[in-house]
Amino acid sequence: MNSIGNLVLHLCGNVRQWIVSGVGGEPDVRDRPREFAERGPFAKEELICRLAEAVRQADEVLGTVTAQRLFEPRRIQGFETTRLAAIFDSVAHFKGHTQEIVCLTRIQLGDNYRFEWVPSTRE
Repeated sequence: MNSIGNLVLHLCGNVRQWIVSGVGGEPDVRDRPREFAERGPFAKEELICRLAEAVRQADEVLGTVTAQRLFEPRRIQGFETTRLAAIFDSVAHFKGHTQEIVCLTRIQLGDNYRFEWVPSTRE
């Protein structure tokens, strides 16, 4: 099982490789094994900043992609794909690990886990 910190580093690497590099054309400098081997320590704030920066870079790239370019072939992490497929794969990957982080957080906090928002209506 990976730590939450390692999962955050992994999400940063994936977003940069698949979106910033794969979709946007920036050099691919990812060191995937290091994402899981890193033992920190990292402050929570530093991990949040790293993730926010990776997402900011991805957002910048996605803002430049035209409809015509979405179906252009790309080779990312050894896979033959398109820009559109890379975006969908990266979003699904991000969602999966986010749920994993939520689950680990709930396990660690136990009864102290609290939702920021609770619906106030019956639906």
